[in-house]
Amino acid sequence: MHSAPIWDPQQYLRHSTHRTRPFLDLLARIPELPAAARGRSPRIADLGCGPGNVTALLAERWPGARITGFDLSPEMLEQAKTHYAGSTDGGGWLDFRPADAAHWTPDEPYDLIISNAALQWVPNHPESFPDWTEGLAPGGTLAFQVPANFTAPSHALLGELCETPQWRARLTGHGRRFVHILDAADYLTRLADLGLDVDVWETVYSQLLQGEDPVLDWVKGTALRPVITALDGDDEAVGEFLAQYRDLLRKAYPPGPHGTVFPFRRVFAVATRTREATG
Repeated sequence: MHSAPIWDPQQYLRHSTHRTRPFLDLLARIPELPAAARGRSPRIADLGCGPGNVTALLAERWPGARITGFDLSPEMLEQAKTHYAGSTDGGGWLDFRPADAAHWTPDEPYDLIISNAALQWVPNHPESFPDWTEGLAPGGTLAFQVPANFTAPSHALLGELCETPQWRARLTGHGRRFVHILDAADYLTRLADLGLDVDVWETVYSQLLQGEDPVLDWVKGTALRPVITALDGDDEAVGEFLAQYRDLLRKAYPPGPHGTVFPFRRVFAVATRTREATG
């Protein structure tokens, strides 16, 4: 049984511009919320809110909304509460609560249930779609985006390194956690089967990263967290593993004249309950 990763909000936010862009692209495709259209305060849940920086963007679009960010990481929740919790300029509020998206169910009707780059950590997340759909108010929307680059060199090399004789006993499985991500067509079918009007698409971002070993720096905030957690307390092992992984990444992602290109594929879904859904 793998322990939950220990998250580092500051490391995660080092690439906040690139990490925020997919959320903005997702946000742009979400239709008007039913409560807002009727002059009421929308109710919004953000699953896997992380450090709260993108949750705050929801308050910018719906200033009067009542928004709750849910996350399993105490470190992320502390960061979110410190910087973003409280009333908003539009008369709404932001709060943050501990919750595991694998078991979370709506406790009231929501106009929007949204998740940004979090469901890849939840192996059973498609099984929650019926409950989440039932938790939508009429006209409400379920929207999410998930990374879909787990066959890319960054992740394939991580998995291979974890399975080498040196690391197998301590790290087996820690580098290959994301095989449960569905492809776009599967997400579309599952959501349409629930009676939702569905818009699903894919985007590959050709991200230009700067600095020394920027791909390693990127994955330190996400995919490497389970490995670092598993080796926690053994600084020598962490340093040796990172050095080996760094050398592999340097070959896979050589720097160019303008920086290091790091292609990143993501899958998006916006599913709206415009008619009676079948949970």
